[in-house]
Amino acid sequence: MVESPAMSEQTITTGELVSAFLEACGVQTAFGVVSIHNLPMLDAIGRRGKIRFVPSRGEAGAVNMADGYARTQGALGVAFTSTGTGAGNAAGALIEAETAGTPLLHLTGQIDLPYLDRGRGYIHEAKAQLGMLRSISKAEYRVWSPESALGVLRKAVRTALTAPTGPVSVEIPADVQAAMLPQPNDFSPLPVPISHPGESSLDQLAERLATAKRPLLWLGGGARHAREGAIRLVECGMGMVTSVNGRGIVPEDHPLTLGAFNMNPDAEAFYQSCDLMLVVGSRLRSNETKIYRLKLPEPLLQVDADPLADGREYPNSGFVCGDSAVVLSGLADRLEGRLQIDPAFALDLASAREEAVAKLQDTLGPYDALVDALKAVMPPDALWVRDVTILNSTWGNRLPKISDPRNGIHALGGGIGQGMPMGVGAALGADGRKVVSLCGDGGLMLNIGELTTAVQEQADLTLLVMNDQGYGVIRNIQDARFGGRHYFTDLRLPDFATLAKSLGMPYWSVTAVSEFGEIFREALSVKGPALVEVEMQTIGPFKVPFAGPPVKTE
Repeated sequence: MVESPAMSEQTITTGELVSAFLEACGVQTAFGVVSIHNLPMLDAIGRRGKIRFVPSRGEAGAVNMADGYARTQGALGVAFTSTGTGAGNAAGALIEAETAGTPLLHLTGQIDLPYLDRGRGYIHEAKAQLGMLRSISKAEYRVWSPESALGVLRKAVRTALTAPTGPVSVEIPADVQAAMLPQPNDFSPLPVPISHPGESSLDQLAERLATAKRPLLWLGGGARHAREGAIRLVECGMGMVTSVNGRGIVPEDHPLTLGAFNMNPDAEAFYQSCDLMLVVGSRLRSNETKIYRLKLPEPLLQVDADPLADGREYPNSGFVCGDSAVVLSGLADRLEGRLQIDPAFALDLASAREEAVAKLQDTLGPYDALVDALKAVMPPDALWVRDVTILNSTWGNRLPKISDPRNGIHALGGGIGQGMPMGVGAALGADGRKVVSLCGDGGLMLNIGELTTAVQEQADLTLLVMNDQGYGVIRNIQDARFGGRHYFTDLRLPDFATLAKSLGMPYWSVTAVSEFGEIFREALSVKGPALVEVEMQTIGPFKVPFAGPPVKTE
């Protein structure tokens, strides 16, 4: 480590304060794009030498990487952007982090204070940047002076980590970053508050659960840290189903989980045999409830750290406001040894899942064998990262079983192209585990520059690029709803083999399903980034085309 001369003189710049505070928060890796308007902060990070800085090729990629890293680590993600256009480039990725509830600190520059909010055309000036950040972040703050910086940063990090978690943006003018101030004696972050419901609320909820013979838990992303309590309740005999963001809270090979088969007809039919559902930490999103028309068990009870969640998507028969880990552990304490579960419940749940799996596999055509080969070869502790692509929407979100809530990452907001940089971030936080990132050809092109970041940082990432030569899902929608008129869906693509070679990235092409297993195994053996291109037009179509999430028509 190279110590800053300013530190030895007991005065520091605001930029050095930022670095020291992040170190005190336990941040080990940050992502971003270096700029004239964030140089005082990044210069301090470079000189202090305690935080790994990953230079992305764009601000959107930086925030997606920080997002993927945070989800993998279960900790705070950090991304740096420039001001104006640079901060604007991060907008879509911040919306994704907000959708997923990722605790993320977005540090952006701002023009010098004397020119701020004056509308004088100062370089990199943006009209109402703070207002833009307000609309795409959980919260936003501006640092007006060196003396106020530590307080703002403490508040921002605590806000990001407080449930419901999310991205928080802090803008710091460049001259404030460079200004000197006395070195603080204490850089420690603030404690993060945890919402504890009253004991009587837990008692009442437990009593209601104790009367159920066929109770089902629905766990969402807000319960990813509640694994211990969730497993204890499932071991008591409760069934479980998850949102996509809640996958792996209970390992998906457990016999009492439906996994993420949460809205297919077999699951919906099974729901009607349940006599209670407890929804924990989930927003019951539209694309996982057939636009809120999926018929769920009654009574429906709800637990969430956010009081605004009470009845927001579905009416409920009872609501407890509290941290999901606290509530589930408290319920397990009260219910172990008390539940009288219907002996047929476990068999009925297993049958519903088997039917759902079989019916999904029957729609895949040749890709059913590809999925089997992938599951046979992929390491059980691998991280499974998915972009928004047909392959993910059909089987990637459900068929490969996930054993840990930090092992499954998906672009929940529906933005195409974010999965690949999220995979890079996940790989840099995976602590030696392999990361497999499922992408489409169109999605990869949106962040193709971040392939260079993956190579430069030697991210241990296997990219599965499913190439159908265009926007396949839109073609299917055009077939289903627009008379088969295919406008604007064909894409000019680079030769991925040549592209990979130019970057020094190992590359394979799959033109037949029979080749996939051995090629995938070979690609996984590479230490660092590797690219496997699956030629979908050669392999052939799905048996049942995917034309968007199912909706309830009756």
